[in-house]
Amino acid sequence: MTRAIVLVLDSFGIGAAPDAAAFGDAGADTLGHIAAACACGEADTAQRTGPLALPNLARLGLFHAHRDSSGSLAAGVTLPERVEGAYGHAREISSGKDTPSGHWEIAGVPVRFEWGYFEDEQHSFPAALLEALIDEAGLPGVLGNCHASGTEIIARLGEAHVASGKPIVYTSADSVFQIAAHEQHFGLERLYRLCEIARELLEPYNIGRVIARPFAGDDAASFQRTANRRDYSVEPPSPTVLQRLHDAGGEVVSVGKIADIYAHCGISRAVKASGHDALMDATLAEVARSATRAPGERVLIMTNFVDFDMLYGHRRDVAGYAAALEHFDARLPELLARLDADDLLILTADHGCDPTWRGTDHTREYVPVLARGAGLAPGPLGERHSFADIGQSLASHFGLAPMADGESFLSAPIKGAS
Repeated sequence: MTRAIVLVLDSFGIGAAPDAAAFGDAGADTLGHIAAACACGEADTAQRTGPLALPNLARLGLFHAHRDSSGSLAAGVTLPERVEGAYGHAREISSGKDTPSGHWEIAGVPVRFEWGYFEDEQHSFPAALLEALIDEAGLPGVLGNCHASGTEIIARLGEAHVASGKPIVYTSADSVFQIAAHEQHFGLERLYRLCEIARELLEPYNIGRVIARPFAGDDAASFQRTANRRDYSVEPPSPTVLQRLHDAGGEVVSVGKIADIYAHCGISRAVKASGHDALMDATLAEVARSATRAPGERVLIMTNFVDFDMLYGHRRDVAGYAAALEHFDARLPELLARLDADDLLILTADHGCDPTWRGTDHTREYVPVLARGAGLAPGPLGERHSFADIGQSLASHFGLAPMADGESFLSAPIKGAS
């Protein structure tokens, strides 16, 4: 059996990309700034204290990759004596710094077109669009119509939504149209159907995602988003490595929101899970399940750990991000112990979301490429000039025809660890 496991640590950037200034992100560094806050005691809480401790990721080469991408060693960090993984830092060539662009490029299909955006912070959406949505969905109207943080706008407008039956529509700096509604008062299935209508209406605007944001609770003080989020993405512009593997008879298992990001293209089976522990548990279960497959079969398991971005990056919660990283790191050996020498494990990210940065949006950064297995020798992979190197490496690993973009690092010369 040929198997690969790809873990996407959503938003875990490791230093400003060369074109970061064009995005207003010169100097952003998700990992570096989290480590600096931890080293000086600014991220001490009841859940964690002291310098950032990620020993297992460190042995895979995380802090070596960050040093190489940022030009300096993360504060409070001591490099491990031995590196057990191949490590590099990848820059994005897609036009945006959003979730679909990052994931599609990881899978070998960079986004070379410009997404549509709703740039006005107030009265963000065209009147014709909202009128069509209200008419086709039979709504009494909508609330919001602005740029907003999801948790903030639910607290601010949730009670008015429950009283009026009007869903909350909002956006951000990303190419996204988000709809928040109460699961009980509005109805979860009704929210999903509303998002499907919005997805169709948004086609002329070239918007990357419609996101259903259900919430529950009795009032503004208790409203909380639930785990029933659903993303409605457009399809990738050409077949990703996931779709190529699926079409060649391989199995592609998505865990978490991966299937939604790829518009379910090339997905054999989608496993839903919410929260990092549940996502890791589901990944481990799929690794165990795939171990029973026949020797000649090919299996790709891909998981997105969204809470790094959703709960900590966007909310600018440095201590929470640090604690989540340390918890992920503590669970990583459970996965490593279940892998065979021929398996290919890749850990990466889709963009940055520096929790110390201004605003609440993503940041344009290098992402880590940490790989182990499949004959890779430990040591530096250097700068990867596209996230698509990951997709090309997966194509090589599975014996597929080469992708149009990217350079496989499975056949790249690897120098001794430093």
